[in-house]
Amino acid sequence: MPNRNHWLIKSEPSTYPYAQLERDGKTEWTGIRNYQARNNLRAMKVGDLCLYYHSGADKAVVGVARVVGEPKPDSTAPGEDWASVDVAPLAALKVPVTLATVKATRALAKFALVTHSRLSVAPVTAEHFTHVLTLAKTKL
Repeated sequence: MPNRNHWLIKSEPSTYPYAQLERDGKTEWTGIRNYQARNNLRAMKVGDLCLYYHSGADKAVVGVARVVGEPKPDSTAPGEDWASVDVAPLAALKVPVTLATVKATRALAKFALVTHSRLSVAPVTAEHFTHVLTLAKTKL
C-alpha cells in the first residue's frame, strides 16, 4: 500500500456539499484564506485521502475524497499567495460521523476536528482516519 497522508477538509453543505463533489467528479479545492490551512494544502500529495466534513448546520464527516492533483496556485486568487488542490470523491460514508460523536469518542480526543476546530484543512493521523471510518461503518 502506498505511503499516504490523511486530511480533514471542510465545506458548508450550502456552499459545496459532498453530493455535489460526487456529481462533478472532481473539483479544485479553492477559497482557503488561512495560512496554516494553505500550508496544509501545499503539503498534500496525489493519492492522499481526505475526510470530507460538512460544517455549519450538519456538523458531520460525510465522505472521503482523494487528492488527484498536485498543489497549485488558487485560481480564485490570481496574483496572491494562496494554494489549492484537485480532489475527487472516493466514498460517501454509510453513517455520517457527527461532531457530537467525535467529541464523545475517547480515541478521537486529539482528532483535528476537536483540537483545530476552526481550521478548514488539517492533517489527520492514520489511526484517527481509520477510527472515523469504523464509526461510519464504511470500508474503502
